[in-house]
Amino acid sequence: MKYTFTLFTTLLFISLIGLHAAEPNPRESKKIDLGEDVMLEVVYLPPGEFMMGSSPDEKKWATGIEGGAQPGTNRESFEGEEPRLTRVKHGCWMGRTEVSVGQFKRFALESKYVTDAEKSDGKTQCFDPEWDGYHLAGTVVHPWKPMPGKSWRDPNWGFPNRDVFPVVCVSYNDMNAFCKWLTDRERKAGRLLDGLEYRLPTEAEWEYGCRGGSKESLAFWWGNDLEQGEGRLNISAIDFLPGRKKTWPLAKAPWSDGFPFVSPVDQYGEKGRNGFGLADMCGGVWEFVIDHFDPKGGHEEIYYENLEKRTVTRPVCRGGNYFDVPGNARCAVRLGIAGVTYSDSRDGFRICLGRVVPR
Repeated sequence: MKYTFTLFTTLLFISLIGLHAAEPNPRESKKIDLGEDVMLEVVYLPPGEFMMGSSPDEKKWATGIEGGAQPGTNRESFEGEEPRLTRVKHGCWMGRTEVSVGQFKRFALESKYVTDAEKSDGKTQCFDPEWDGYHLAGTVVHPWKPMPGKSWRDPNWGFPNRDVFPVVCVSYNDMNAFCKWLTDRERKAGRLLDGLEYRLPTEAEWEYGCRGGSKESLAFWWGNDLEQGEGRLNISAIDFLPGRKKTWPLAKAPWSDGFPFVSPVDQYGEKGRNGFGLADMCGGVWEFVIDHFDPKGGHEEIYYENLEKRTVTRPVCRGGNYFDVPGNARCAVRLGIAGVTYSDSRDGFRICLGRVVPR
């Protein structure tokens, strides 16, 4: 009888392990309980292939009249000369949306974490309410400037920050701290297997996720037609500045998305989700990835400034933001950030649950 029970228990254990190890379905989702009725949803991305980067024709469109990207910035050169087949060898779970203010608030309250911008000498890049537009003749005055006393709690929107907005004004250091908190929290609760961690996605994982399973080299996850982006992304559209009766000077999108600044996460519902079910991958806020920036293009595996020391001093951000023109909100767009303590009211992040990345 004792032998029968032991055998049954062993078989049950094996079956449970097999069930747990079974490959989840693409678009399968699960919710992580952060406490105080705050949830964070992740979506499964299977292993797969995609075309990383952009074609010469796409770059030409991005810097043309319709794409609206500022000529002379050379941003498009960071995408590589041609699209190249890239493999994501292991499946992972990615945040359906960027991390929201409400989710980051749970982390800050529970861990008592102080962001880089909130430190005594901290500053973050925010919109300047005294700004009066670009001066195309003569000096170009940019509407963002470093501001002390501003942070993710108050990004200087000119209107109340809301829990449903993506969190901004957080640095690469802050984002990694959030991921470590979540990893430690889930592991302590017995909900996270060894060998897995919550972290920022690699650059390859991010672009693979952004393209939504497509193996074609397309400007946006839905295709190359900008006008199909209406109701799908938050960019510099025909919207009024807060308290002003004029539109963004970079307004190029032929519609209004209803938000002069950032929109709430997953604002556009199913229409705003790509083939993997991920929302807000183009536009919204720039999203940091874990890699160091290589101006020659992204990499299939995580890229470090120093491979031996596994250092990252200039992180990569992807996807464009609410102030950007269409040419800067494409799947292939990438920028290098000034440093690991830099933060900006146009920058945020989403998490990835995947294999532990050496660092």
